[in-house]
Amino acid sequence: MEADFPIIIIGSGLAGYNVAREFRKLNTTAELLIIADDAADFYSKPMLSNALVKNKMAHELPMANAEKMAGDLNAKILKHTRINKIDPENHVVFTSDNKAIEYSQLVLALGASSIQLPIAGNAADKIYTVNDLASYAEFREAIANKKKVVIIGAGLIGCEFANDLVLSDYDVSILDLADLPLNRLLPEQAGEFLKAALAKQGVNWLLGEKTKQINFAESVFKVDLENGTSFEVDVILSAVGLRPNSQLAKEAGIEVNNGIVVNKNLETNKKDIFALGDCAEVAGLFLPFVMPLMHSARALAKSLNGDKTEVTYPAMPVLVKTPTCSVVVAPPANGIEGEWIIKKDKAGVNAQYFDKNGKLQGFALVGEAIADKQKLTKELPVVLA
Repeated sequence: MEADFPIIIIGSGLAGYNVAREFRKLNTTAELLIIADDAADFYSKPMLSNALVKNKMAHELPMANAEKMAGDLNAKILKHTRINKIDPENHVVFTSDNKAIEYSQLVLALGASSIQLPIAGNAADKIYTVNDLASYAEFREAIANKKKVVIIGAGLIGCEFANDLVLSDYDVSILDLADLPLNRLLPEQAGEFLKAALAKQGVNWLLGEKTKQINFAESVFKVDLENGTSFEVDVILSAVGLRPNSQLAKEAGIEVNNGIVVNKNLETNKKDIFALGDCAEVAGLFLPFVMPLMHSARALAKSLNGDKTEVTYPAMPVLVKTPTCSVVVAPPANGIEGEWIIKKDKAGVNAQYFDKNGKLQGFALVGEAIADKQKLTKELPVVLA
């Protein structure tokens, strides 16, 4: 490590700022530079999908601005600065304003971007996505004094936004090709329970349906489905998922698969370059959730300080922020053969996934069944040892 040059962190989201925080617990003097292409405010992105019911505007979500974070972290923060190129061999990054900055170690905390669906019709550029403060502010402005909102995507983010909107007195529909919400995370009976609970709250489900085209005229969207039905809405929110921001790394010769490929030390295939968070695939695992990020930040901070440390992941259940119907899920690892054992009653669904040896490998708890979360989590295997 060339101590004459700073450690550079690209990205000021939860990943970037938490690495910086953890590093400062270990080292108060090393030069630290954080580079962000936005205002570098510190906020929690997961708050975006339940901020409406809390009556929070975009400017109320940050817990600290860049200047406050720079002081707290004894760091220099370059905001509204994009990195155009990384030169791994010479340990240099090139900024959008044509500056070359040398680094001793480089951390890629690049996050992920909303997937844009190719939709026929003239409305593609008028469909909203929410993935940061700026896009949340635009969405809040769009739904002001409006009533009907359609969400494309019945996954985790789509369900969270639907719950937030319906609790805020909007007329909400969810459109998806899948037959059930959270179909990649929940077994059928658990998905049915969530669907029924949100429907009772007022969510209209348009599942198993494919969009033919969406057109926009006179402030109204007209949605045509492949089944021949059409309807009009005021605002459309796309929540079909996120794609890791890996292009910058790829152009620098850094290995990319589902995300930027790193080992258990969070190291890429280029010397002194690391990655974590929503942009990273860690030891073959792509887990774009907060808890893996936090464990990665603590391990990486030690490595940046000279104490090479592998990240380990304990069992990390994911809490879905749908207060109308609580959901906690710990999906079984890919490739594990087994079966779901499901108990269902009026209060909820307790679904447990057992392998062929009878060992618990995952669970999905819906409704009052989430009371079993702590007990079951203790029985799960570690995700990454």
